[in-house]
Amino acid sequence: MNFKQLPKVLIALTLAMSLLISACGGKASTPPSGNQSTNNSGQTTVAQKPVSGSQFNKFFPKSQDGYQVVFAQEKTGFAEAKLNQGGKNVAMLSINDLANNPSAATKYQQSSKTISGYPAVTQGKNTTAILVANRHQVKVQSRAESFTANDREEWLGKFNLNGLSRIK
Repeated sequence: MNFKQLPKVLIALTLAMSLLISACGGKASTPPSGNQSTNNSGQTTVAQKPVSGSQFNKFFPKSQDGYQVVFAQEKTGFAEAKLNQGGKNVAMLSINDLANNPSAATKYQQSSKTISGYPAVTQGKNTTAILVANRHQVKVQSRAESFTANDREEWLGKFNLNGLSRIK
């Protein structure tokens, strides 16, 4: 290195050190990560860990009265099954753990309707859902026009909701 380059190198080193010092010092004001939330007092709380989707399977209704329950998907905090009749998919049944998304439960706070004692909401014209134990969203979605809102409510009541309410 020759002496003509020295001022440029010193400037670059000074800038790099300034950035390093400013990045390492002080308190960061970043929002909470995905498994944290901030309550009204500004404190951060860590949400409960969502349960394995396979733990939900035992709470789904059993095949009955010409309907077959066929499990379709499992992942952490979620399980889904197809409800088939005569070989045709007429509805989708699902359980979703809201542990990492507690704000999704807010839509149930204003609900005036209940199904099996749990707050219920209608989403669009093809979906009915309930909130169990302020944590688990149980949903039935019509896939055929013949599967009505009354059918969705009836199938919501066929889930083992009391058992599901004990899952923590």
